[in-house]
Amino acid sequence: MTETSLLPRAYGPSVLSAAFRSQPEDFQVVEIDSFAAHGEGEHLLLTLRKRGLNTSEVARRLAQWAGIGEVGIGYAGLKDRHAVTTQRFSVHLPRRVAPALAALAGGPLEIVDSAWHNRKLPRGALAGNRFTLVLRQVQGERSAIEARLQAIADRGLPNWFGEQRFGRGGGNVNQALAMFEGRRVRREQRSILLSAARSELFNRVLAARVADGSWERGLDGEVWMLAGSRSVFGPEPCSDTLARRLATFDIHPTGPQGGQGELRAQGVCAALELRVLSEADGPALRAGLEAAGLKQERRALRQQAVDLRWTWLDGQTLELGFALAPGSYATALLHELGPVREANRSA
Repeated sequence: MTETSLLPRAYGPSVLSAAFRSQPEDFQVVEIDSFAAHGEGEHLLLTLRKRGLNTSEVARRLAQWAGIGEVGIGYAGLKDRHAVTTQRFSVHLPRRVAPALAALAGGPLEIVDSAWHNRKLPRGALAGNRFTLVLRQVQGERSAIEARLQAIADRGLPNWFGEQRFGRGGGNVNQALAMFEGRRVRREQRSILLSAARSELFNRVLAARVADGSWERGLDGEVWMLAGSRSVFGPEPCSDTLARRLATFDIHPTGPQGGQGELRAQGVCAALELRVLSEADGPALRAGLEAAGLKQERRALRQQAVDLRWTWLDGQTLELGFALAPGSYATALLHELGPVREANRSA
C-alpha cells in the first residue's frame, strides 16, 4: 500500500521539518461558496465556524437542534476535527420555523450567517477551500524553503489523495481487498473502502508520473481536465495551444480512477497506466471496483495552490495561506516541503 509519507516529491528532497496541528488554530479552513442563498425555500443555510468538531458531529447536533433526522442535514464537504473550519450546512425545515439560533451557538460552534434556500446542500457544492496553516519548530534554510514555496506557486502541486482517505496506517486499502474477497461490511463502510481503493490506484499512477516528471506536462495519449470542473477531453496531443492553457492552469493532465470500462488514455499514457495498475495487488483492486459497479473516471494529476503566500511569525514559525479546488488536500503542499509531525491525526 502507498505510504503517503513515502510518496515522491516533485521538487526534490525536503527543505524543512516542522510540527503541525499542535492546536486547532494551526489548521484553519474556510469553504469558498459556489452559489448565493436563494432567499426562499424550506432549507435553512447555516454558515458555521467550528473548533474541535468534525462535520458529522455538527450534523448530528443540527439534527437534534431542529428535531429532524440526519437525512435532513446537508453539507458540501467533510472537514477535520482538529481544526478551525468555516463551512455551510443546510437544515430541512418544511414549515420554515427554525428553533432559536442561540440554542445552537456557543462553545465550539459560532454562527457566521443564516439564510433560506430552496434545496438541500449537496456534496461537492463549493468552489474550493481557503487554508491558513501554521508550522511550528521549523528547521531548515529559510532561502531554500521560500524557493520551494515559490516553485509551488509558479508550477502547482501533485494532486495526491491525502491520508484521510486511507485510514490509520493505510488500513482501508487492506480492508477493501478483504471486502472484495467476500468479507461483509456495513453500508457506510463500503463507500469508504471503495473510495480508498480508487484513491490508492490513482496515487500509484501519480507517483509514476511524478517520478518521470510528466505530472505537470502530459504524455502522448493524454486525457485533459478543464480546471475548476470535472470535464475532460481527449486523448489529444499537447499542441502549442494546449501548452499555453497548461501553463496558465486552465487545464491539467489526468490519471485514472478505477471502475468499469476501458481506460480513456491512449499511447504512452495508457501504457504507463496499465503497467502501474498491473503491479502488486493492482489487478485485485481494479477487479473489485469493477465488480462493485463503479465507472471509470479521471482526476487531475496537478492542482494549483491559488494565491499562495507565506509569513514568518518568528524564526521557527511559518504561516501559509492558499486556496485549493474541491477534493484537493492541503497536506499535498506540506509533503512538498518535507516531513511534518502532526500532533493529531484523526478526523
